[in-house]
Amino acid sequence: MAWLSLWKCFAPLQLRDNKAAALLMLTKSVDLVKDAHEEMEQAVEECDPYHGLLNDDEEDNSDNHGNEQDDVLGCPNNQDSYWSEEDQELIIPCLALVRASKACLKKIRISVAEHGKKDQVAQLDDIVDISDEISPSVDDLALSIYPPMCHPTVRMSAAKLVSVLKKALEITRASHVTPQPEDSWIPLLINAVDHCMDRIKELTQNELEL
Repeated sequence: MAWLSLWKCFAPLQLRDNKAAALLMLTKSVDLVKDAHEEMEQAVEECDPYHGLLNDDEEDNSDNHGNEQDDVLGCPNNQDSYWSEEDQELIIPCLALVRASKACLKKIRISVAEHGKKDQVAQLDDIVDISDEISPSVDDLALSIYPPMCHPTVRMSAAKLVSVLKKALEITRASHVTPQPEDSWIPLLINAVDHCMDRIKELTQNELEL
């Protein structure tokens, strides 16, 4: 889908500029991924069976305090509502991968802002189209980490996100918004994404072999 062509038809006069339209769409993608990352971090806190246990007010009524402790300590008995130690270890590279996704989008947006040319419609379209796939892929990964966690599903979701990120970076590197294709930020982000995926593969390998 050529997003910029649609924007040219429906955007107001001040946005009838391919570069401005691209930046608007990229900003939206950055915000969506940022929100997803924040929701993932919040979910990690909320699903921690011991979250807040150590912060109980020692001056609370002893009976009420005991009941609250029992409620919190009872959480681990429901395996559908918390993560195992293995799950928690796997969440770390997943969160890192989402942070890398946000960094990729921010750098792509900066490159378009600094070097984008409004007459390069096809290349700007390609950048926006592939970047628009990042947020849904992040959402799929975010959903896959909720307990009860299925490690093969997490791995598959992560691999899909990595594929989209690397494609977005390669399209950006091959376009006019990257005057120097050897620009160091692209290889660094590719390495970061690969490192996250390698760690996810390592942590999910045992379940795949079962």
